[in-house]
Amino acid sequence: MARSLYIHWPFCLAKCPYCDFNSHVRERTDMAEWEAALLADMRAEFAATKSEEPLISIFFGGGTPSLMPPALVASLLREAERLWGFSPDIEITLEGNPSSVEAANFADLANVGINRVSLGVQSLRGDVLKFLGRLHGVEEALKATETAQRLFDRVSIDLIYARPDQTEDEWRQELSEALALGTSHLSLYQLTIEPSTRFATDVRRGVFDPLADDPAADLFALTREMTAAAGVPAYEISNHARPGEESRHNLTYWRYRDYHGIGPGAHGRRGGVATTRHKKPENFLAAVTAQGDGIAEHRVLGLREQASEAMLMGLRLTEGVDLQDLKGRFGVERAQLVEPAKLALYGDLGLVRMEGERLFVTDAGMPLLDALLGEIVPAELVSP
Repeated sequence: MARSLYIHWPFCLAKCPYCDFNSHVRERTDMAEWEAALLADMRAEFAATKSEEPLISIFFGGGTPSLMPPALVASLLREAERLWGFSPDIEITLEGNPSSVEAANFADLANVGINRVSLGVQSLRGDVLKFLGRLHGVEEALKATETAQRLFDRVSIDLIYARPDQTEDEWRQELSEALALGTSHLSLYQLTIEPSTRFATDVRRGVFDPLADDPAADLFALTREMTAAAGVPAYEISNHARPGEESRHNLTYWRYRDYHGIGPGAHGRRGGVATTRHKKPENFLAAVTAQGDGIAEHRVLGLREQASEAMLMGLRLTEGVDLQDLKGRFGVERAQLVEPAKLALYGDLGLVRMEGERLFVTDAGMPLLDALLGEIVPAELVSP
């Protein structure tokens, strides 16, 4: 079975007020030191499995990977190919911000092997970009998207909606403009107020109020309607693509297949083992020096915990989960995977449905996904 590789680049030029990802601002970064550390971490990760299965995808996430020198990206790709080998149609994605500085690197990144980019456009409104703490403007975003579409095989853009006081008419117009850009993939996220972010502090201090649940649900429904009409339907709760243009890398996560994670804060799942790297860049470097890899935690997962994770990830997908497949993979019976009474209840309410052995969360149920998962996945299955 094919596998994937995630590489985390933890540095950004500034910390966005809504972001709770593992990102850090540093005045200076020693690229030679980071190249050596990431290569060492990659080799250690390969040595832990020595799989002969080729990589079907690589994803450079962050942070802001488009700030990486193309030569560093090239070095990491060469080593990954030497170790695992690449499938003939490997997807190699790099996240980037649509600033003119980073867009200047696009041609070189394409030349070293990046064939898909995910651009953090976030909004097509200047005042919103300022509110979100973004360093680029609307014109920069449009030009960067155009440049990316010329240089890369596949392009995705991210947008954030359900912002404070946002109306349906405002989002309809902005989403129409985004769809007109013609990218084959869009990641459309509702603004969530994450703990330990500046926005969490702002909400606590009364600087602004998050959009209420009901209007946010209306915007979610509008998003699904418009993207489906434009030929880029939802295939995951927040991700939309033309058929065949889905993110192969993210499908590895959601279908609960093996993936290796290297770099600060990266998570991995391989052969029933969960790995987590040190988050702080300096601690990651120290760990690689001391032990040869950046792993902070290495934990064997029981079959019931793996089945739980597979349920929680798979039900995010429009394709749902095949309970018979999960039984074969983890030895957990259907009655243990889902609460029969709750399944019947929420089926009657139109929030979930069964087709044979495949369980789906419906369009009506997706806005309530987190609550639904807590109801239909048995608590004893969720607990390790």
